[in-house]
Amino acid sequence: MDIRFTKGKSAILERALTRPKTEVSQSAFALLFSEMVQYCQSRVYSVTELQARLADMGQRVGARMLDVLVLREKNGKRETKVLYILLFIKVSVWKTLFGKEADKLEQANDDDKTYYIIEKEPVINAFISVPKENSTLNCAAFTAGIVEAILTHSGFPAKVTAHWHKGTTLMIKFDEAVIARDKQLDGR
Repeated sequence: MDIRFTKGKSAILERALTRPKTEVSQSAFALLFSEMVQYCQSRVYSVTELQARLADMGQRVGARMLDVLVLREKNGKRETKVLYILLFIKVSVWKTLFGKEADKLEQANDDDKTYYIIEKEPVINAFISVPKENSTLNCAAFTAGIVEAILTHSGFPAKVTAHWHKGTTLMIKFDEAVIARDKQLDGR
């Protein structure tokens, strides 16, 4: 390549992965996410299908995000225990996505496979106005897709869904094999 085109600039492959964190303006995010919702909405016939489409888009984002975050935050080391991967999501992933930690991480009282990530006022729903006929729509299905992809690609297969409860609650249901492996690692 001719030197006059690369003088003073480094090639993209030579840049460090640990570049300084940058923030996207909330208005730009709101516009982009609003357009994503409208795009999905024009191609579906029900709220359930719309949430599934948003979750699918979120899974694509989460799969790509995982590798970068593990390299930046964990120096390439992946988690092996359920609680630690959930704390990684609650703290590191949430800070990267939304600039703050998630409000709460809870385990269900009656089921050891179910966990909840609770966000009282999610940024993702802040600029979405839901019509009355779609009152069950929760656009945090996009975030649920991101979390599901991160868990699945980390070796913790789970189903993540978004619900209206105490704000927005992401319900995480792990596969039975994940919980059995976790108990085996604990030596129980």
